[in-house]
Amino acid sequence: MFSLILHGGRRSRELHQWRNLNLLLQNSSAFTESFSSVVTTTKDLSLEDERKRKTFTVSYLIDSLGLTTKLAESISMKANFDEKGNPDSVLKLLRSYGFKDSQISSIISTYPRFLIENPEKTLRAKLHFLKLNGASSSELTEIVSKVPKILGKRGGKWISHYYDYVKEILQDQDSSSSSSKRKQTNRNRNVSVLRKLGVPQRLLLNLLISRAKPVCGKERFEESVKKIVEMGFDPKSPKFVNALYVFYELSDKTIEEKVNAYIRLGLSVNEVWAVFKKWPFSLKYSEKNIIQKFETLKRVGLTKEEVCLVVKKYPECVGTSEEKIVKSVKTFLELGFTKDEVLMIIKRHPQCIGLAADSVKKKTEFLVKTMGWPLKVVASTPIVLGFSLEKFVLPRCNVIKALMSNGLIGEMPAISSVLTSPKLKFLKLFVEKHQDVLPELNSIFTGDSILINKIAL
Repeated sequence: MFSLILHGGRRSRELHQWRNLNLLLQNSSAFTESFSSVVTTTKDLSLEDERKRKTFTVSYLIDSLGLTTKLAESISMKANFDEKGNPDSVLKLLRSYGFKDSQISSIISTYPRFLIENPEKTLRAKLHFLKLNGASSSELTEIVSKVPKILGKRGGKWISHYYDYVKEILQDQDSSSSSSKRKQTNRNRNVSVLRKLGVPQRLLLNLLISRAKPVCGKERFEESVKKIVEMGFDPKSPKFVNALYVFYELSDKTIEEKVNAYIRLGLSVNEVWAVFKKWPFSLKYSEKNIIQKFETLKRVGLTKEEVCLVVKKYPECVGTSEEKIVKSVKTFLELGFTKDEVLMIIKRHPQCIGLAADSVKKKTEFLVKTMGWPLKVVASTPIVLGFSLEKFVLPRCNVIKALMSNGLIGEMPAISSVLTSPKLKFLKLFVEKHQDVLPELNSIFTGDSILINKIAL
């Protein structure tokens, strides 16, 4: 499928030079993904079969729950199916307990796997247990839809325990009145502190049911919050909560050891904490794991200094499995990018190492084969590989194709002006400027008129 953008001789040389990547794959220790225990496709399924399952899932979620296409597509990446029997049973069960479609959407968005599991063995047992323990229908639907993670807990005791936590907080919106009516436990007091700091309720509720239970401590909680506030984290941001997890769970000694590990790898103290502010979980991984990621990035061709720059730009790469990093590199090589171009891609837009191979292939084929931009041009502007093909790239490229086919522009514009220009600038350059001659340009841009056939995602 991608033979037109593969350059035979160059590809062979690059793959030969990088033959040690297979050894890296064999020795890598990848992290387990959140939903790895519930895989809906197997190695025997072709890409076409998987695409059909995802397409069916997206259509089902839009038709059955009124989800947006974006949300439905996101869910289909984690759980997909090709028949509606089981998901119909799941929706029927939830509706029988009084859940509205908007509440069901919240539950399914958090735990897509419920759509493909037997509802009698998962959902019904947990919901029935909560009802037996005194939960009214209105309380049940409100609390579970606001904190669907409760249904992810195992064991009736823990489900009931966390349910009561959340129920108490939801009933406790006025912290001042709460203090006069309820015993001031560590949990109540800490939640009150976080609420006064401005932590939104959605983040508070997730904190309540977390395994680490940071809101149940006292001295450690106070010390952790003080550090986070002094570092300037925004209480309204998830980063604030993530930083709280890290400081609460790890001892000062452990944090110091991890900071020193980054320093030995080439970062300064200030740079380590700057990375932490961008992504607090950068200190959550073991010292061994941090070192392994640096070594993996060096093995694929980056220098020590370049690895440090990549980590500072995209700290999440520390949490990317070695297998995924290596597979990303192999994907780019197989598409015809040279070794130097692959390294350019990683340095300029490190997020590319976390993109799905199938998505990268489709986007690269479209940009090179359909639009005519050379591989080296794509490599020089790798951020475009992270854009949505259907929702962002196609609308803009439809406009360019319309302009060229009508002789309004003589040659293909630079990829940066087409795909990285702000929306208003793009409209001014390519739509408003030619609208008198080609009035349908705006409808082409918005998708009401399509020139280029959609590529199946």
